[in-house]
Amino acid sequence: MPAFPPTFAEAVVAQPLAAQFEAFLDEHRAALDGCLEGLTEEQVRRPLVASRTTLLGLVKHATFVERVWFDEAVTGRSRAELGIPAASEESFVLDDGDTVAGVRHAYRAACAASRRATATLGLDDVLSGHRMGPVPLRWVYLHVLRELAQHCGHADILREQIVDG
Repeated sequence: MPAFPPTFAEAVVAQPLAAQFEAFLDEHRAALDGCLEGLTEEQVRRPLVASRTTLLGLVKHATFVERVWFDEAVTGRSRAELGIPAASEESFVLDDGDTVAGVRHAYRAACAASRRATATLGLDDVLSGHRMGPVPLRWVYLHVLRELAQHCGHADILREQIVDG
């Protein structure tokens, strides 16, 4: 019998909706972070598709996503102030200094900051700092979860190509 993900646990199912969102987000955050586990710097930078998508680039982009939706949208600080790219596409670009350890550290720090930024907010609280306009936290949770789920799928495929290829 296959193992169920942690979010299938009765303790998660019985939680209030906000706690369920956070559990699902954390499950996907951990999966994306884990896609780099045990691979070399060369492997995580290896381009396997026509786009800029690499395993390391996916995690770097996920850091951008966390900063946009749980820092920019919550605080109203600009992307320039946050030190992140102006456009999403740019967040996949790897610099010479990007390493597995550095990107994972930045990602984990961004996820922890996201948890702190939303800890006192309710699902119906409106975040007004994003350039698309005011959106409730519940929408942001759903959007980020969609992003993470999509990128976890990408990471699974890329990792499979690296490990089995």
